[in-house]
Amino acid sequence: MSVHPDLHQHYVRTCQNLGQSENPFIAHVLQEAEKNYKMGRTKGITLKIAGNNRLVPVQRVTDDNLQVLTSVLQNTGFVTGLDFRCNVLTDAGAKHMATFLQENSTLQYLNLMFNDIGTSGAELIARALHRNETLVYLRMTGNKIGNKGGMFFASMLQINSTLEKLDLGDCDMGTQCLIAIATALTQNKSVKAINLNRPLLYSQEEETTIHVALMLKKNSSLVELHLCKHEMKNFGVERLCEALYENSSLRYLDLSCNKITCDGVKFLGELLKRNQTLEILDLSANRIEDDGAIYLSEALALYKTTLQALSVVSNNISGKGLVALSDAMKTNTELSYIYIWGNKFDEATCMAFSELIQTGHLKPNCTDVEPYEVDGCIHLAELSHGLKKHYYWTPSCGEATNKDANASLAIVAVSEF
Repeated sequence: MSVHPDLHQHYVRTCQNLGQSENPFIAHVLQEAEKNYKMGRTKGITLKIAGNNRLVPVQRVTDDNLQVLTSVLQNTGFVTGLDFRCNVLTDAGAKHMATFLQENSTLQYLNLMFNDIGTSGAELIARALHRNETLVYLRMTGNKIGNKGGMFFASMLQINSTLEKLDLGDCDMGTQCLIAIATALTQNKSVKAINLNRPLLYSQEEETTIHVALMLKKNSSLVELHLCKHEMKNFGVERLCEALYENSSLRYLDLSCNKITCDGVKFLGELLKRNQTLEILDLSANRIEDDGAIYLSEALALYKTTLQALSVVSNNISGKGLVALSDAMKTNTELSYIYIWGNKFDEATCMAFSELIQTGHLKPNCTDVEPYEVDGCIHLAELSHGLKKHYYWTPSCGEATNKDANASLAIVAVSEF
């Protein structure tokens, strides 16, 4: 395969040939890529052309810009990732990208989150992946592809055997396509991580959760599952726990922003006593309260669990439950990350977590609180740490991720390209 280290010049010529004006932000990114190439970094370059970059002037990428860029990159072997998040790409741009995916044999990572791609664009990209054998990670987050668009990705999962990570969060998918995706994953052996956050569900029957549970009984490859904002209640949690007794692959379960109470957490507590694979559990923004926290702490303190990270942010837990969790961390040597902000801190809570940090049972970078003292009293301040710190954005300079402050990326490497 021929390689074009003169990407910028090639881009300028292509713009002239197609009669289009240059996008200065794309030109800047290509010049930086050339520098990396000349410095010997010829493998694994990701072009970060994100529309929310605030360190350099940004002219957001349009469909016409994408047509030029895909033409430039078609035979460029050292570019393995493209980040087009937060631009203004539409279904017309998706058509150019689909053509690129069918012809390119090096691209492994594609981020299209928060563009304006709809159902027809989703169909084109999904159909392109029927034949593509290199793409490993695709993010469609925030594109309103709807239920019909989601069905095209469900069909793709029955054919594609290369894709390992698929993010369809905030895509306005419905019950039908969630069931279809769950059904496809019963047979798919390649997908390791999938995000199905915030579907549009109009039923209280939890049919989608039931089908996801049935999938988990049969699937032996899925490592990471996000079910945030699924209107999930205790009945759904019970079905998931029943399935996870038979599952030996899932390590990261995200149940944040649901309607889980202490009764649902009782099932999770029983699961933790026997499950030997689950490493990360996100229960943020539910309502487990003190009783739920105590159920979790009993399982964590008395049994040999594999759980390494737990988030109970914003769960209406008071001092009784939070102190119980801190006590569990003293005896549980596996649990290293815990996130508790947004609950009801009292003096006992502040003292307990201050002691955990001072004694070394909890590292300062592995939690979202930091103790400080005022007039002889210990208080807790919030730190910007958590399981999804870099979900919507990544730093534009410096280290891409602070792994200690972003447990999912540190513990489950499949979360990150």
